[in-house]
Amino acid sequence: MTDEDSSPPPCFSLVIPAYNEEDYLPRLLDTVDAARQTYRGGPEAIEVIVADNASTDRTATIAAERGCRVVPVTRRAIAAARNGGAAVARGEILCFVDADFQIHLDTFGAIDELMSGKRVVAGATGVRLERWSLGIACTYVLMVSMVVVLGMDTGVVFVRREDFETIGGYNEDRLFAEDVQFLLDMRRLGKSRGQRLHRLTEVKALSSTRKFDRWGDWHFFRMISQHLWWMLRGRSANSERLARRYWYEDR
Repeated sequence: MTDEDSSPPPCFSLVIPAYNEEDYLPRLLDTVDAARQTYRGGPEAIEVIVADNASTDRTATIAAERGCRVVPVTRRAIAAARNGGAAVARGEILCFVDADFQIHLDTFGAIDELMSGKRVVAGATGVRLERWSLGIACTYVLMVSMVVVLGMDTGVVFVRREDFETIGGYNEDRLFAEDVQFLLDMRRLGKSRGQRLHRLTEVKALSSTRKFDRWGDWHFFRMISQHLWWMLRGRSANSERLARRYWYEDR
């Protein structure tokens, strides 16, 4: 039995899916370290798992040097990376955050207080953006409208491990929007038990704007239009190629 196996299980497992994130991962881990120190249960109550999704840079090395548990995931799908990290997690509450985010100092305390009751099945913290422009603001307004209508959010996503396992985790057949489907599945599970999703917006994460930096501040509207056009014409392969170029090959 290893020391890890014999030690008390942590309260939280933070899973970070990562592909070639050597530029962004250190600043996320800086905020994670600060949040762990702030958490009243102590830093040892929070394990950090980096699901290395076949990186070719120093992502895994940086994660290991920073004391994270590194889990190799060879299948190139964000959902597979999330599930791969969750598969080795020991915490009662699973949290998921993208590598180009930075988390709020009080993230774990706020989630702990919320999830100590039984009224919430899962949720997310929401995000702020690191820079603004007219194009980014319009995109943000569109996304917030969808968030309000659907009653779900992004940022640090949190769920009890047993509930995560009940629904089978993230759908690995999806190249994108796997996080949206996951929360829809969680909402369906919660509804059957009188529970709800919750937006924990007082501890919003800070998101990078690297997609806007790379593709332009108005690119989201163009991309959505292309997806809709191809889907209406039955050209799902075109949509899949765009998804791979946008989410998987752009490093």
